[in-house]
Amino acid sequence: MVMFKKIKSFEVVFNDPEKVYGSGEKVAGRVIVEVCEVTGVKAVRILACGVAKVLWMQGSQQCKQTLNYLRYEDTLLLDDQPTGENEVIMRPGNKYEYKFGFELPQGPLGTSFKGKYGCVDYWVKAFLDRPSHPTQETKKNFEVMDLVDVNTPDLLAPVSAKKEKKVSCMFIPDGRVSVSARIDRKGFCEGDEINIHADFENTSSRIVVPKAAIVARHTYLANGQTKMLTQKLSSVRGNHIISGTCASWRGKSLRVQKIRPSILGCNILRVEYSLLIYVSVPGSKKVILDLPLVIGSRSGLSSRTSSMASRTSSEMSWVDLNIPDTPEAPPCYMDIIPEDHRLESPTTPLLDDADGSQDSPIFMYAPEFKFMPPPTYTEVDPCILNNNVQ
Repeated sequence: MVMFKKIKSFEVVFNDPEKVYGSGEKVAGRVIVEVCEVTGVKAVRILACGVAKVLWMQGSQQCKQTLNYLRYEDTLLLDDQPTGENEVIMRPGNKYEYKFGFELPQGPLGTSFKGKYGCVDYWVKAFLDRPSHPTQETKKNFEVMDLVDVNTPDLLAPVSAKKEKKVSCMFIPDGRVSVSARIDRKGFCEGDEINIHADFENTSSRIVVPKAAIVARHTYLANGQTKMLTQKLSSVRGNHIISGTCASWRGKSLRVQKIRPSILGCNILRVEYSLLIYVSVPGSKKVILDLPLVIGSRSGLSSRTSSMASRTSSEMSWVDLNIPDTPEAPPCYMDIIPEDHRLESPTTPLLDDADGSQDSPIFMYAPEFKFMPPPTYTEVDPCILNNNVQ
């Protein structure tokens, strides 16, 4: 049995572990080696890679595709190691650091991403070569984000759409449902508010409900096949629209949650976003407007300006009303009710939660009060009785 000398530690450490890199930036770090006993090391090598991969099964066929963004190889030396020396003798108690650095390619790079059928990964792998020993390796991932600027004229332009659907019942025309909507721009960043302006008209005999949602679409392409996944991220709904009426949204807002920027430049993997404005029609298909969105990695001045303007207008509304004094809050219930008259238990909710069964109704009931009971009823007037006694 061959006993190999153990390595105490062998790891890749980045100089800035929390940094998210962009195209053209330098990635720097160290490969740290510690040994348990005297060990000879022939070489320490690194391999840096950035790869987009797609893989899924289509029946018995495997759909697989890869796209390389980065490949960098180098053999590292210690700071005091003479060039051309083939072997380094490492001793216990010492920490040996091999420095490395490389630049990411200029131009578009795929943003780091992990999905159900594909991913975009960037990593640095280090190899430790020793005489008469198998090569030992360690790996460390780092994050890359392709900068998407939402301040371009194309992404600052408004987006609008309109759609109408005829509704029928048993092939008998039953009116129509129409929706038209507009948003101020196409590009947004995390934390921005999407202000929706929409008009709805319902001339059918049914009650319809308008809704809006931010939807993510992941598209995977390999071997001429396409795989798409759709996920609803956040949504908002409006009031019911009864037959023969209209409704409007004027600046109804939907916040962009924490999501990855759009990935649009990759040939095998795309991450796209849309704002769906749709009307649910009972007994019929939804009326759907699909407004494309681009989620950027840098927040635009216009988005911040608009959000600050809306916040300022809401704060200045009290000034415009010229109200002399802010209304005084009513007194606390606990301050005006004597302690011996207070409830012994918290107030019971007005509506009991249904237990999920179909035959369980929702009951409304009043809370049980613990106040002092009213005086006992009597036909004798206590005032007259007291006068007679006197």
